Amino acid sequence: MNILSYKLASRIKQSNPQETSSIEIMQYALNIILNSLLIISTSFLIGWLTGSLADTAVSLFSFAILRFFSGGKHLKTATACNIFSILLCSSIPHLSFLIKDHLLIINGLCIVIMLLFAPNPDVNAQISIRWYPWMKAISVTLVALNFFIHSPVLGLAFSAQSLTVISKQGRNFL
Repeated sequence: MNILSYKLASRIKQSNPQETSSIEIMQYALNIILNSLLIISTSFLIGWLTGSLADTAVSLFSFAILRFFSGGKHLKTATACNIFSILLCSSIPHLSFLIKDHLLIINGLCIVIMLLFAPNPDVNAQISIRWYPWMKAISVTLVALNFFIHSPVLGLAFSAQSLTVISKQGRNFL
């Protein structure tokens, strides 16, 4: 992806050198976009091939939305993130039956984790601490909605995301 994003950024820069950002900035942004597209398209393809496209979409987007508000740890490389995200979001629809009888407990544990540790944003995110209570409230609300929706797919996606926000210091307890 790095090579592709560099080539794209270079071509964009060549076509309009005055009105574009530096190649490095465009490459960084294109890397994020291309990696996201790879995860989404591959997960959708696997979901379609396995007959679980709708649940794969629910898994992917619910994980991403909760992650946006709650933050969480990152894997060391983009490749590891891509592989893990694709495997996770493609597997959740096929494993969600495992938690069906324990969904209320899973939802409750996820809420406790969000209350104790969310948000846990990336150090590069530069999010003002004044937004943390809102991010926590939204994270808890998203998880709590599954008490009404009662979706094992949502429960498993939320529990996977909840595990990424756990930190040793628990500094965001309100």
